[in-house]
Amino acid sequence: MATIDQQFVEYIVKTLVNNPDKVSIDRTIDEKGVLLSLEVDPEDVGRIIGRRGATAQSIRTLLRALGTKNDARYNLKIVNNDGFEPGEKKSAPAVDAESESESEAPAEEIDEIDDSDDVEEIDDEDGSELAKKTRAELADLDDLDI
Repeated sequence: MATIDQQFVEYIVKTLVNNPDKVSIDRTIDEKGVLLSLEVDPEDVGRIIGRRGATAQSIRTLLRALGTKNDARYNLKIVNNDGFEPGEKKSAPAVDAESESESEAPAEEIDEIDDSDDVEEIDDEDGSELAKKTRAELADLDDLDI
C-alpha cells in the first residue's frame, strides 16, 4: 500500500512522463528522514529533471511543503536506470567495418573542451565603464526594501 507521499509524487510524475506505467517509487526511512527513490523510463528522465534541473527542484519543493505539513523530512532521488553509472562516460555506438571504411577519419573522444579562445578581451575603458554601471545598478538594488 502506497503512502500519501508516494501517491503524491507518483501523481505528479505520471502526469509529466510519456510512459506512466513505468513509474515506480520506493520509500525508505533512515535517520535523515524519508527517501523516495523515483524510477522512470530512460526516455522520460529528461522530462523529470527538466532544464537545468528545474522540474526536479520543483518536485522537491512540493515534497518539502508536504513534509512541513506532516512533520517529516523528504528527499527525492531520481534513480539512473539506463544502465550507466553517474560519472561514467558513455561510449560511442558500435560501428561495423563497412560504415567505418566509409568515414574519412575516426572519431576521437574529447576529454576537455578549451573555450578560452572564444572569450573576447574587453578594452580597459569599456570594461571599467561596464563595471561602474553594474556596480551602480547593484547599489540601487541594495536600497530596495524587500
